[in-house]
Amino acid sequence: MFHHSAKLQYKVTVDKPDPVFAKYLQQAIGGIEGEIRVAMQYFFQAMGARGDSKYRDLLMMTATEELSHIEFLGHAVALNLEGAPLSEQENAARDPIVNAILGGMNPRHILSSGLSAMPVNSNGVPFDMSHVYATGNIATDMLANVTAESGGRVLASRLYNMTDDPGMKDMLSFLIARDTMHQQQWLAVIEELGGMEQQFPIPNSTPESHEAIEHSYYFLNTSLDEPTPEGRWTRGRSIDERSQFTVQEKPEPLGQKPDLGKARPGSGAQTEQQD
Repeated sequence: MFHHSAKLQYKVTVDKPDPVFAKYLQQAIGGIEGEIRVAMQYFFQAMGARGDSKYRDLLMMTATEELSHIEFLGHAVALNLEGAPLSEQENAARDPIVNAILGGMNPRHILSSGLSAMPVNSNGVPFDMSHVYATGNIATDMLANVTAESGGRVLASRLYNMTDDPGMKDMLSFLIARDTMHQQQWLAVIEELGGMEQQFPIPNSTPESHEAIEHSYYFLNTSLDEPTPEGRWTRGRSIDERSQFTVQEKPEPLGQKPDLGKARPGSGAQTEQQD
């Protein structure tokens, strides 16, 4: 069960509407870095969470917060669309806001939504849930969540730099701050579970007998004309403490040349393939 407050999570004001910026804000709603993505990701992770119930609660509470971000971003889009032209007769040249329809605003904000937000990205493409990652493995999901929040913070930072409106900058500064917290909380879960060393490799429940471990810790230099990029991944103890990093400079293929043989009769292949 969900409860809703009539008040937004954070205040949203627009000093000067900007229909073009409304189009950009759509990325924060329906883009792959946006709030629909993380809300659904945390929601489905929560529904599939097993183990300590506090992690399910953490995910569900954060999913609900992300729904509130969709709401106030949607309000921001609508406020930025105030004054956008509804017809050619509205003296487009008199006001830069009105003129924006010729300068890059999304026409679907008029044609499809009546000057309000939509569940689409900045190009008008609907979010299709293909970037919702919920594996049922808590370490995998937490890492996916850190990545999602990192992308969201990059996007919010770019949007912050694209507007001079004080109200929009204030709202985006709040989103940037919440992205920081969410990055930190997902990393904190990994730390609480024993940190990277204990959680890796993922899944850490896979028996070593199922893994060809002799292939687990060497870096392959697959370049014909570049030296190995030396770093932490080429020498010293592996992050999971199970082995040492090594390098194979000129790796030889371990498999065979693929050959499927003749085509089966009735497969629709040419007779020359079946002979």
